[in-house]
Amino acid sequence: MAGPDAPAFADAPSLSDADAALVEDLLSGSHRALARVITKIESRTPGYRAIVSALHEHTGGADVIGVTGSPGAGKSTLVDKLAAAYRERGDTVGVIAVDPSSPYTGGAVLGDRIRMGSNVGDMDVFFRSMSARGQLGGLSTATADAVKALDAFGKDVVVLETVGAGQNEVDVVRTADTVAVLVQPGSGDDVQTLKAGILEIGDVFVVNKADMDGAQRTVAELEEMVHRREGGTTGRGAGHHGAASMASTEGGGSAGSHHDAGHSADSESGESDARDADADDSWTPEVLETVANTGEGVEGLIETFDAHAAYLRESGEIETTERRRYAEEIRTLVRADVGALATAEIERRGGIDRLAERVRDRETDPYAVAEAIVGPIADCVEEAADGDRDD
Repeated sequence: MAGPDAPAFADAPSLSDADAALVEDLLSGSHRALARVITKIESRTPGYRAIVSALHEHTGGADVIGVTGSPGAGKSTLVDKLAAAYRERGDTVGVIAVDPSSPYTGGAVLGDRIRMGSNVGDMDVFFRSMSARGQLGGLSTATADAVKALDAFGKDVVVLETVGAGQNEVDVVRTADTVAVLVQPGSGDDVQTLKAGILEIGDVFVVNKADMDGAQRTVAELEEMVHRREGGTTGRGAGHHGAASMASTEGGGSAGSHHDAGHSADSESGESDARDADADDSWTPEVLETVANTGEGVEGLIETFDAHAAYLRESGEIETTERRRYAEEIRTLVRADVGALATAEIERRGGIDRLAERVRDRETDPYAVAEAIVGPIADCVEEAADGDRDD
């Protein structure tokens, strides 16, 4: 809860009458309105921010699952089968497939391909292919806003299938509650890439195409990778949840220490039990096998997703996850908005090429140029802060 001296925030952007009606239709369950809203979000049509702001209070009900991994791992096929399995148990599903951006149009170059074949004609599975817009991790701010639209619409599950870009896929963590990293059998290089960084984002590791040669070896490599995390831990606290539990276990001794039979009950053994309880409170990433073409292993994968969602709720970790997500979203939006202001100021001063020429001619230097551009923005921020303090 904000204290009495907390600065006030601006009112949410105002909706036009047409956009207000569009939001009302979306919240009433119109798939056509949902599609139009996501189009506005992806195109950054004027007024889209007011729409997203209006939807925000209606979000928080969907389980958001990220599915990532290297190209060829079978992400699209597995997502198709996941959606069908969720529908069989009565859940409504939204799917956002983030495709590579066209360098010319910014559009999703794979957007017209045939996907989600098992769910064609099912109005309770909403599929949308979106452009990554050049973001390293394949997820742009537009994608996060589209997730909000699906959540506010009332989808029970939202699945994000992202571009396979190795360890740069960390952006998916900022939008998904649960992250599944797919690896195909015989992917020695992929596992090495995972070791280089993407391990940190995985809550579940999936060896897809598990009927191929080399599947068991890949499973073993992934299990070893999980259990030999930093410091030789047992894998507790791996994934993008459980950093606190990692810190707590690093400071303690072995939970399996032997004690004298005559030692008083409740000291060391009590501490040991507490350490075991702490360890059990963290999430250990699982390594599962699936064959997406046949649907084998999909039910078990969904059970693991459900278990992770339950863990997030029961442990309170979901609150930490949401705070982290919104903190990153705020930073991203502020950077983008300040960057736009700075770009406008650069143009007002003759453009970047003219400024660079003046630096080359030693008329000025890069630091002075940056100060001249950012200074007026900083002055406005300071004036606003003084106004808040006066109020």
